[in-house]
This record gives sequence, C-alpha cells and structure tokens, in this order.
Amino acid sequence: MHALASMALHFTPSPVVVHRAVSFFARQQQHNLRLTSACCCFSANSFRGLPFLSPYILHYACSLHCQVIRKHHFKVFWITGTQLGKFAKLGIGHHFRVCNMATSGAAEVLSKDSLLEWAQKDERRMLHVVYRVGDLEKTIKFYTECLGMKLLRKRDIPEERYTNAFLGYGPEETHFVVELTYNYGVDKYDLGTGFGHFGIAVEDVYKTVELIKAKGGKVTREPGPVKGGSSVIAFVEDPDGYKFELIQRGPTPEPLCQVMLRVGDLDRSITFYEKAFGMKLLRKRDNPEYKYTIAMIGYGPEDKTTVLELTYNYGVTEYDKGNGYAQIAISTGDVYKTAEAIRISGGKITREPGPLPGISTKITACLDPDGWKTVFVDSQDFLRELE
Repeated sequence: MHALASMALHFTPSPVVVHRAVSFFARQQQHNLRLTSACCCFSANSFRGLPFLSPYILHYACSLHCQVIRKHHFKVFWITGTQLGKFAKLGIGHHFRVCNMATSGAAEVLSKDSLLEWAQKDERRMLHVVYRVGDLEKTIKFYTECLGMKLLRKRDIPEERYTNAFLGYGPEETHFVVELTYNYGVDKYDLGTGFGHFGIAVEDVYKTVELIKAKGGKVTREPGPVKGGSSVIAFVEDPDGYKFELIQRGPTPEPLCQVMLRVGDLDRSITFYEKAFGMKLLRKRDNPEYKYTIAMIGYGPEDKTTVLELTYNYGVTEYDKGNGYAQIAISTGDVYKTAEAIRISGGKITREPGPLPGISTKITACLDPDGWKTVFVDSQDFLRELE
C-alpha cells in the first residue's frame, strides 16, 4: 500500500475538507495514489489521538514520497529521519516522528521505549563547550601559559563579526575542548549565577597554583582538601571571570574533566539526562552541612572522560544564566532520533534536526528542564568537518 493510503486524520471532516484533500491527491497522480483507500481513511472515525494534518501538509507528504505508518497510540505520523529534515525546513517537522526503514522496505516504528533504549546505546561523547569572552588573545594566553592548554585552531568570520578559538589538551577528534567566541566590539559578559565552573585534573594542585600566580593569574581558593572530603582542589579565574576548579588526580586521558551547572530540581535533571541524553549517573553526594547536593553524570568514568557536575542548592529553583556561557556539544549517531528522544523526555527542541546551511554537518539543539542548551552533532559529519 502506498504510504499515503494509510494516513489518518483526527477530525470529522466536512465534505469541503474532503474535497480539498482529494483534490490535492488528484494533482499527485504521477505518484499513483490510491484515492479510494485515502478517502476511506478520511471517513474513518477510529483513529484516536492523531494530530490534524492539513491538506497543505499532505501535499508535501505526497511530493516527498514519505513512508508513513498509522499507529494509533503514538499520536504522530512516522517517517524516516532524512524526510524529517526536509519537513523541518518547511516548518512542519513537529507533525512527524522518526521510523527506521528495514531492508525489506517495511517501516519499523520506533516506540518511546525503543527510542530511549537507542539513546542509551548510541555511542556519544562530549565534544566541546562554547562560551563568550571579551578579549580573545588575552584569554588564549591565559589558557596556554597558565592552564597548559594548546591552541588547536582559530577561525575568523568577519561577515558575521565573530572569531572562534578552540583550545584543549589533545586533538578535537578524541578530546573535550573549549570553543571560545569573541564577538566584535563586545568586551564584557554577564556570567549569571547558574554556570558554576570547569574542572581540570592536574597531578599537583599546589605547583599548578604557584605557576598560575607567577603568571599573574587570579586564585580564588587556595589549594587544600575539599570541604567534607579528602580531594585536594583549588579555584582560579580566567580574565573574564570564568572559574576553573583544579582537581588533584593521577595521569588521565581527559584533563578537562568537568562542567558544573546549577539546577533547580536535581532528581528531575538526572532523569532527563539519563533518558534524553543517554548519560549514566556516576555518583551523587549530599552535603547537608553546606546545603547542597551534587550529581556526577556522563558517558564514562570521571577519571577518563568529561562529565557534567549538576549542583542543587537547597531551596533554589531558578538561576540567572547571564549571556556568557552558551552550550555543550555532544556527538551522536543520528540527530533525528536524538531529537525525538529528547522531545519525548520533556526537553525542548530549539533547532529541528538537519544539516547546517552551506555545509552537510547535521545537528539538533535543545534545552534541558532548566534551560541549559545542548547541541548534538552527527559523529561522522563532525569528523569530516575537522578534516
């Protein structure tokens, strides 16, 4: 059966609506539509919970040869990921969801449970964190001379009046890095109260702090054991006021090891990141004496990968995010499925999945329950872009 023959609409159509819809079908005769089956779908009243699709949308469905499957309990129409990208460009992607096309030509619908299970199995990695700085050269100097990072690449986009610099402790193909953004003429940003700090693992916190002081860096917390624990830490600030926690550890493949964000409901955030992002809760620690709780969550162990440190301060449910910190980027095998998993987990999609204008790199962007932004990037496209 042709895909459109199995379409169903959640409404009782008037003869005028049916006439309009069938007229659209008629103008698509080159696709050999089965008008009788289509009309039967229009007149059926048993398709409960499905969203209304106007004849305008059906017209584009015809044009793009969509494979659509009728599933009452999913409350959506299912199509392939590539087709969803086409619909997103038309501004109608929210009417559709993603399905897999089996080799037999039949469509295997990904239910909610299947999507969330896929998100757990998808091979993901935190790629970089993006934030804005007021003096790019000054910041690069601090990161390279005081924090020991390397300048990996730099790109200037004069037509859009900004410059990016990528720095880290290893190549972008394998390491988490920072992406600094300098917007022409903007020399100061409001960091807000929601962003916390970045974490860097070092073998000797005391020596690192002495080096930073000698280079003129600002130390905001002298080296010593963490409150309520034995780990040796220190805090320093970069020229824009972004805080870095220095954590004493042995050799690690990922020195840039943490991004700390404050959240208003820790359990809600943990559930979201586990389901929507496929992360795992690594540990959780409550500090009633200081009235805060933290959760470490990520795609691998803390001593080998970069993780998110989510912090809940007792009684605080909202934070000012300022305009300095921007987002984290994460790799994924399929941005279309990723967007759907995020959507059904309660996240807000701020950019429908699809390729970026002018290049083939596919991305999708979302907000978590607290409004923190994350961009998911197609893994293979990301590597090709680096090349």
